[in-house]
Amino acid sequence: MSNQKIKITLIKSKFGRGAKQLACVHGLGLRRINQTVELEDTPAIKGMINKVAHLIRVEVI
Repeated sequence: MSNQKIKITLIKSKFGRGAKQLACVHGLGLRRINQTVELEDTPAIKGMINKVAHLIRVEVI
């Protein structure tokens, strides 16, 4: 198991997107533009990142 962390920042607006993309952004814990969260690098998180990759910036810590 990898205990790697990733830093995710919302860089574009989540509004005007589909319900699934909005749910992924909320599932990642992002509420506002330029908000950053640190999460474990798991397959579930990677799947959500892939759905909204055009809205976020991802950095490996």
